[in-house]
Amino acid sequence: MTKYPEVKDPNLIGEYPALVMSGGGYVWDDVLEYRVWCYPANGAPDTEDSNDYYYYFSTYKEAFEFSKNNVGCEPPIALILQEEYIDEEEPGKFVHIKEPRLTEWQVEFLKRPKRTDKTIPDFLSPDAPSNRLDILRGLV
Repeated sequence: MTKYPEVKDPNLIGEYPALVMSGGGYVWDDVLEYRVWCYPANGAPDTEDSNDYYYYFSTYKEAFEFSKNNVGCEPPIALILQEEYIDEEEPGKFVHIKEPRLTEWQVEFLKRPKRTDKTIPDFLSPDAPSNRLDILRGLV
């Protein structure tokens, strides 16, 4: 099983809003919690009047085991904090946004290195490699 980052503060899991952005931003600063969404329409127990719901976990391993062993659950996702991020207003037009936001990410995206002070400026630089994503992947 792949090792994913620890959460920023295990004492705060479950305290974050359920409804946040989904994906995007290209970079991450901290993992706040791992989530497993459950869908009664797909066989999860109907504990929320037919509404979808999630469980939160402090480790990917716990979230993965839960999702694997319960019906109607998605694979785990990560709730992340982006202190700054990259918005792609239209294909190929990137903007550096300097405000924090919460978003849910596929855990595979956490294989990318955490954002540093240089990540976004290097990504937006006119001297960036033709495949800018290599910067985010930590390949340059």
